[in-house]
Amino acid sequence: MEETSFGMGNKRMTGPKLIDPYGTPPGADPRGSLQSITLDMDRTEGATVNRMKSTHLEPFPDPVLDVPDELSRSVIVSSVDYLLNWARKSSVFPLQSGLACCSFEMISAAMARFDLARFGMEALRASPRQADLLIVAGTLTWKMAVPLRRLYDQMAEPRWVISMGVCATSGGPYYQSYSVVPGVNHIMPVDVYVPGCPPRPDALLYGIMQLHDKIRLYSLTGQAAGQE
Repeated sequence: MEETSFGMGNKRMTGPKLIDPYGTPPGADPRGSLQSITLDMDRTEGATVNRMKSTHLEPFPDPVLDVPDELSRSVIVSSVDYLLNWARKSSVFPLQSGLACCSFEMISAAMARFDLARFGMEALRASPRQADLLIVAGTLTWKMAVPLRRLYDQMAEPRWVISMGVCATSGGPYYQSYSVVPGVNHIMPVDVYVPGCPPRPDALLYGIMQLHDKIRLYSLTGQAAGQE
């Protein structure tokens, strides 16, 4: 057996040369080297892997509900909450109303550049009985609060309110004025607040999308839509 010597301080020691790739001195295991011991196991495992690679070429189908062919294009499996909330968020009808300068931004949101029609909301209803969204756009005075609350009470349920602009939210520059309501939430419940003076049309679009997210969370067994 070939030996090699190596130094350790002032002493020199001799020992078997490490030729096994795993660092085991030859002869340490009576069965032979580790490579020869596991050779058959490695070959068997490699053959199994190659056979699986050659036979498993297509993915297994997802474990979904088995729908008969005659119903495959006519049935959707979902929850009642999801279906109702999807229908409500996709058919919100805003009331055609405006109080002050924020109304021009609301009108711009319905024009071609921003296009409320992407949400199915381009038809601003002239009657509160055909609307379920009230966008309070502009300064709300106490004199106007009475008819605005009347419009809100006449709207279809479930109904929602967006406070558009700082004047509707808190009074804005007219805060603590004798004639201005210090926030529309004193008159009716508000679902979404859109800040700005005035807010841009895209800010209103973002507020509408936040309202859509809120509508998705309603449940028949939990908080019902339109609860004050």
